[in-house]
Amino acid sequence: MVSKNQIKLITSLQQKKYRLAHQLFIAEGAKVIQELLLSKFELEHLYLTEPLFNRVLASQKTIVSESDLKKISALATPNNCLAVFKMQDAKPVIEKGLIVALDDIRDPGNLGTIMRLCDWFGIEQLLCSEHTVDIYNPKVVQATMGSITRVNVNYIDLDAFLENTALPVFGTFMNGKNIYTEKLPKEGIIVMGNEANGISKNNEITIKNRLTIPRFGNLQVTESLNVATATAIVLSEFRRSN
Repeated sequence: MVSKNQIKLITSLQQKKYRLAHQLFIAEGAKVIQELLLSKFELEHLYLTEPLFNRVLASQKTIVSESDLKKISALATPNNCLAVFKMQDAKPVIEKGLIVALDDIRDPGNLGTIMRLCDWFGIEQLLCSEHTVDIYNPKVVQATMGSITRVNVNYIDLDAFLENTALPVFGTFMNGKNIYTEKLPKEGIIVMGNEANGISKNNEITIKNRLTIPRFGNLQVTESLNVATATAIVLSEFRRSN
């Protein structure tokens, strides 16, 4: 049984201001929850429609009905479990190796997918501009499929960081150098831009290394790639070059 106060708290965590106020976030689905349980994230409470996660203390679990789970779920079609976890403080940024920087990414699915890509390609640090979607947004957490536990994310003044970093800064543009023919370094900042507007004008000025993913279609009319798709190609090329 879930109390009215619990329902109110859990549903409020779908909004960023309440996540920040309570320092809590929700995760749904056995895969994501299991990854979080195995990480350093601290479990607040677990709600299940059936007995799962035997290693979790009974005091931290509540069996609920499907209708009650639907009341607290952020999904249109709820899974069989939902967990509330405590947020973690981000580790300091270390200017070493390859780092991905996101310039105002707004779509939760894109951010979650990019975190999975960072995890896949061994990118340990992800920098987000202050207006990039919150990593603790339920849709982002869902889309990471557990990669949120392995990628360190910092929200920063991206303009200032790019102006002052000692690492080479790369960005994707329609008129850059062909990424397939460039020799790419082992270290650097890779900036990916907003879904609608690309990299902001302020940051565009800072980026000295402009790359492009060339179009091969005969008509050459496709405007752009999805930012997560573009990130996959760019990371693959950086890793292939080294």
